[in-house]
Amino acid sequence: MPIKKYKPYTPSRRFIAIVKDPDIDGPKTPEKRLLKPKPRTGGRNNQGRVTLRFRGGGNKKKIRVIDFKRNKYDIPGKVHAVQYDPARSANLALIHYADGEKRYILAPFGIKVGDKVMSAENAPVHPGNALPLKNIPLGTQVHNIEFTPGNGGKVCRGAGSSAQILAKEGKYAQLRLPSGEVRNFPLDCFATVGQIGNIQHENRKLGKAGASRWQGRRGHTRGTVMNPCDHPHGGGEGKSNSGRPPSSPWGVPAKGYKTRKKKQSDKLIVRRRKKK
Repeated sequence: MPIKKYKPYTPSRRFIAIVKDPDIDGPKTPEKRLLKPKPRTGGRNNQGRVTLRFRGGGNKKKIRVIDFKRNKYDIPGKVHAVQYDPARSANLALIHYADGEKRYILAPFGIKVGDKVMSAENAPVHPGNALPLKNIPLGTQVHNIEFTPGNGGKVCRGAGSSAQILAKEGKYAQLRLPSGEVRNFPLDCFATVGQIGNIQHENRKLGKAGASRWQGRRGHTRGTVMNPCDHPHGGGEGKSNSGRPPSSPWGVPAKGYKTRKKKQSDKLIVRRRKKK
């Protein structure tokens, strides 16, 4: 999966680096029945008020309907195409099942057109197959992992991500997540074998501000260049720091401030990604 760089015939071309993805295979046109429109909010809520600043514009996108639940049990499918998805970092695999239905799944690393995939209790441990954690050997890399059985995959869905099965004890399996956190998952939860493809995605460089605008991200004004009436960091003679911890325009601490509420599922965490 090579990284393509350009000759610097413009200032922005000097820094752009894109991923030339050889995993894209087969027809590139998306399946029309698996598309739905993605309305753009511009960072506003249903009352028209801005709730997320510096959002708006960008290229139009259509959402691909993805099968995160993998509940097409015991029916074999064949990979018809590996396609780009504008709404996520991972690629998608278009599966044609034996009963005629078509679905998108997250494309694991190494999958190609013509490969067979299946979701079943005792499916072979092969990239792209989905089966319960209790039937997957220790040390296997998995992605698209369910938190609760039948609820659909929620964990490890980005490009290049995967979790490793470390142990099984009682009703739970211990998985090491990409963040380093070790967490218990019920053994009946389904997971897909393998690592998600497009693993070089993290090495791409947008290269210019316009590439961010294409994705709907507008320019971000720093608080230190504002007036004190507009931001806690503003004011001062010349270029100065704010003299206070980093915060939002409304005074909420921006770094190191714990916002996570006590969740019932916290008891399933064996080792946190951050040391207390």
